[in-house]
Amino acid sequence: MARLEGCVSGADLLVVQGGINDIAQGRSVDDAAANLLAMVRRGKELGLRVVIVDLLPWNNGWPDAEPKIRRLNALIAARTPIARDVCTPSGPQTATIRLSWATVGSAKSPLGWRTTARRRRRRLRARRRLAEKARRGDG
Repeated sequence: MARLEGCVSGADLLVVQGGINDIAQGRSVDDAAANLLAMVRRGKELGLRVVIVDLLPWNNGWPDAEPKIRRLNALIAARTPIARDVCTPSGPQTATIRLSWATVGSAKSPLGWRTTARRRRRRLRARRRLAEKARRGDG
């Protein structure tokens, strides 16, 4: 949170995704969710468009981290509609990510990041179309 303002200098969009370090270091899932949502609030205060996405599976944390990841994702999804933020699932909620998408089991490879970005763009476009239809009254 302390680095947020320096990182968003000149940006118009803030994508918040995180929490894996909190889980890996044994911190509270509730605290991780609160920190992520504080970043969303601060981004909005700074006048940025904000998107929050859920946490990806963590291959090297399997199986112990899976329940915590699912709980953090559930907390993000439950709290963001109230704050009128966009919450977009990063992908299928499986226990691990495809090995072809990973580098050393924990981190995504360039292919994994490109694939995830394409999926997120498609989901965001679909959500925007639905929101536009609802605003026009024909959805």
